Amino acid sequence: MMPATILHSPTLDSVLMVEKTIQKYSQECGKYQLWKKLPKKMMYQTFQVILDYLEQSGKVMIDKEGCVIWTYNPKRIKKLISENLIAR
Repeated sequence: MMPATILHSPTLDSVLMVEKTIQKYSQECGKYQLWKKLPKKMMYQTFQVILDYLEQSGKVMIDKEGCVIWTYNPKRIKKLISENLIAR
């Protein structure tokens, strides 16, 4: 897959807004529906870049039906580390 040319990088505020929206609507809708539910307007290309980042960083998954699922759980990770079930 060839990386797309990005005209500008998303701001931290944009990434946080998308994260909060995904957390709120996790497992309820696909990409386009999530984009429409954002509290502020954003270019769909920028939204796609943020989703790609979140997927590559392990914070979200997109299932075979296209539903976006929030997977990041820092409390669970800390618990697993404290129980020595995963390495630091």
